[in-house]
Amino acid sequence: MKLLFSEAAPDYGHYIFPYAVWAFPEPGETPADLFSSGFLPSSRNLERFYLCRQVRVVLAQFRPSSENRRILRKGQDLAAALIPRAQFDYTPQRRGLYKTYADAKFGKEVMSFERLDALFEGRIISHLLLFTDARTGAEVGTVTLCLEPPAMAYYYYAFYDLAYFSRNLGMFMMTWAVAEFARRGFRFLYLGSCYRRSALYKTQFSGAEFFNGLRWSANLQELKYLIARGESQPAQHLLEAEEYARTFCQAELPQLAARSPFGGTVN
Repeated sequence: MKLLFSEAAPDYGHYIFPYAVWAFPEPGETPADLFSSGFLPSSRNLERFYLCRQVRVVLAQFRPSSENRRILRKGQDLAAALIPRAQFDYTPQRRGLYKTYADAKFGKEVMSFERLDALFEGRIISHLLLFTDARTGAEVGTVTLCLEPPAMAYYYYAFYDLAYFSRNLGMFMMTWAVAEFARRGFRFLYLGSCYRRSALYKTQFSGAEFFNGLRWSANLQELKYLIARGESQPAQHLLEAEEYARTFCQAELPQLAARSPFGGTVN
């Protein structure tokens, strides 16, 4: 992959000069290669990726917990089907349902019809999970996916009927996907970024780990530490923070650099 560094807002007072790290696939690389290095897509056509703190599930390690089983029982009258994008009909009815959900979830017009349409036209969606109420036949939820079997599945946007909110439909769809892709022998299910406490629900699966900029970590106490630290507006880089280095790194900076997933030279 080729990397670019896009400058972000500096903090001169604390000598913090941040850059967003962008990756561009090279010939022979697939999306799974970039996902495994900590990147998520920032282009719907998989042309550009960004480095971030994201969560994935190592599916070989997944074993349903009592909470996972409870969630699955709440949706036991729902049926799910995995549909290739080419076989999915993006009807006006579905389009309207997704827009209603997006307005309620993200805020009015955060996802315009134009943006929604572009999402469903992008190469990033290879398959969709369609959930229906087995009693009525009504469609109640859809998950957009990027699959590269058996290396990875990416749980992208999810939309569902808000009338099912009280039945934890959103959590049911994610839990069902984790269990299903584990059953199908996929290696990883990627669940998106995690920078707020409200996103910690993505870690409630055995096998969950997150990318911390140095490596994939299964230490969820470390993740909670990073979220709390971000809320406090820290005045130094993470790797300069003695508490973090002492508690979670257990190595000096030269050793951390030697184990970095990134290498090569800059011309």
